[in-house]
Order: sequence, then structure tokens, then C-alpha cells
Amino acid sequence: MPALPAFCLRPRDQRRGAVLTLLFLAAVGVGACTGSWDFGSGRAAGGAGLVVRTEPAGTGPGASAQAPRVAGTADRDAVARAVAEAVAEGKSAKSAAQEVVSRSGDRWGAVYDQGEYEAFADDLDGHWTGVGLWAGRLRDGRIEIDRVQPGGPAARAGMRAGDRLLSIDGQGVTGLRVAEVVTLLRGRAGTPVMLKLTRGGGDLTETVRREELRSDPVTVRELPGGITVIKVASFTRGSGDRVRSAVRAAPPGAGVMLDLRGNTGGLVTEAVTAASAFLDGGLVATYDVRGAQRALYASPGGDTARPLVALIDGGTMSAAELVTGALQDRGRAVAVGTRTFGKGSVQMPTELPDGSVAELTVGTYRTPAGRSLDGGGITPDLAAADRVEERARTVLSGIGVGP
Repeated sequence: MPALPAFCLRPRDQRRGAVLTLLFLAAVGVGACTGSWDFGSGRAAGGAGLVVRTEPAGTGPGASAQAPRVAGTADRDAVARAVAEAVAEGKSAKSAAQEVVSRSGDRWGAVYDQGEYEAFADDLDGHWTGVGLWAGRLRDGRIEIDRVQPGGPAARAGMRAGDRLLSIDGQGVTGLRVAEVVTLLRGRAGTPVMLKLTRGGGDLTETVRREELRSDPVTVRELPGGITVIKVASFTRGSGDRVRSAVRAAPPGAGVMLDLRGNTGGLVTEAVTAASAFLDGGLVATYDVRGAQRALYASPGGDTARPLVALIDGGTMSAAELVTGALQDRGRAVAVGTRTFGKGSVQMPTELPDGSVAELTVGTYRTPAGRSLDGGGITPDLAAADRVEERARTVLSGIGVGP
């Protein structure tokens, strides 16, 4: 089983109008973050562009007088007691933990079995075995396909966004957690999986074969006038360095659009590394864990002169909000688009005796100016629901970039 991480920032299996993904860890909080955190010492063992400093509550940069306890969180001691009692009675540790988490009101807390955890850990490297579907759980529990990976098994079978997924190998998926649907879609490469869908009132059944698939979390293109668009779909492993490389390769003096629309989070180490591409050290965010204040700092040497616009929308969540908030508060970027999702809480995992993993909310994070994003999100400097790139070009031209 992969080493347990300390935390990552991403939403969980609650749609509330936002897209949740089936096969992508960073999108739904269906996964593991990284083993590079050491909360005992307040240091990070890995991840370029990341420095963590620990200070008493209320003394760190951007901290309030006292770091508040997050409402509606599951108590780790209560979970431990329930699990110990369940094990002593020969009952399921996972079920006991899930009951405590459900009663606690921890919106982002969840419990995963060992298979789910191991499968999700693969996603952090940007690869997985599946059929190439991204989908969301609607409020009524139905599963709707949000997009299909081009060239993947599902795409070749004619599946498309808007289709409703009814069953996988005969098992109904309505009402299941996204993590459970992911598990059903997983399997050995080359094995068949039968998917029943509905489209426009008619039912379809397709049998496809699972494949080893890869995602490209960072794509780069150039607009007329030399403006570089860096699209970051998620903060999976290596994405931060990809952003830094793209900035260095951009035409000298030309502007950059950092497109974080639809980016539902990922590894906080990668998010800080991406922010470091545009900062010369300094504060990226603060966060509290049970009253202890910590701070994340960018590494020095980023490009601080290049004009920058961050594109955001309601699908910009979690670690992507951390990056946007840092660049906005530091006066480094103009945010263009619509208000972000507002997920600013911190989860930490605990391995249970049966190999399952409980992830519990332990704190919140704040921008360099001390703003809490949890529930409120980030308000763009320039609101734009459509023609966002066009509006961003106008902003860049106003600061001397582009035609």
C-alpha cells in the first residue's frame, strides 16, 4: 500500500453544481496526495518550490488572532475509539470509521478501502487503467458523463458528454459514491467492462476494454501577439515543473494566461511549485492544523516581471484556488472569469487496521492577505462569464502586452 500522505487540497464527493470526476484523483478528492509531508517537524521532505514553516497559532503571516477550529469536523480520537471497539468485536474498521465521519458533519471527510486508495494513488502520476470517462454525481445520485478522453476506449465506442451512466457490468451506479464507481471501472488492462447508459431517453449498452491511459495536466499554446496560454487541468505530480518550464520557454516579455478553469485541485506541493514560477520567494498560503499555524513559501527565482492573467471559474477549486489567491494577493496576476468554488479546508489521512484509510478535515488555509476561501471562493478582478480569453487579452494589452 502506498505511503500515507499528509494532505492535499481538492473537493470530495459532493457535486453542489460542480463537476466531479470519475477517473481523476484531483477532481473529486478520490485519492491520495503524497508522502512528502512531515507534520511533526513542519518540513516538507520533497517537492520543489515548497517550504513549510510551523508557528504557534496566531503568530504566522496572514494569521488571525487565533486559528479557529473548523466546524463540522470528525474527531480523530473518536474515530480511533470506534475503530478499536469494532476490531475488538470482530467488526469492520472501515464501517465504524464511516459511521463516525457521517455523524460528525465533516463535509469533506471520507473513508476509502485499500483497493480504492491504491487505485487513486496511481492517478497522482497522471496514469490509470480505465475506459477514459470523466463524470459527475448529480444531486439526485445519478451519474452523468462530463467528458470523454479523446482516443480512449469510451470515445471509440461513441460515448459522449451528457450521457447518463446507469450500470457497470450489470451493477447499478445510481446513488453510489464516485469512489465506488471508480473502483468498478478499474481493472486489469485488456479486460472487458459492460457499460449501460441512457441518452435522450433511449438506453445504450457498450462493452469496451480497459486500457492504460494517461492524462496531460499541462498544455501550452501561443496566441497571436506572442501571448502564451498555460492550461493546468490538475496539479498531479510534475505539473508544477511543467508550468515553470512553460514560463521560461515563453517569448521574452510576452504575457501569460494561466488557465485554471475547471482545475479541481491536486497536490499542494505542485500548486506551490506552479506559483513559484511567477514569484521570487515569499508567502503562498497559511494553514492551520488543530490550532497550529503553518505557512507555505515559494522558492526564489520566479519570473516576476512578465504580465500575467489567471483565468478562473466555478470549477476552479482547492489547490487551484490556493495558487490564484497567492498570485492575486501578491499583486502578481489579474484574475479574470467567475467566482471560484470555495474549497479551502485541509484533510489528513489515517490508515486503519484493515488497510482502509480515513481522511478527516483538520483545518483551513488562507491566502497571503489572510482571506479564508472555504465556502466563499475567489472573486475575479474582472468578471467574465464568456469570451474570457478575449477579455484577458484586453487586460494584457492594457499593461503593454499584445496587439
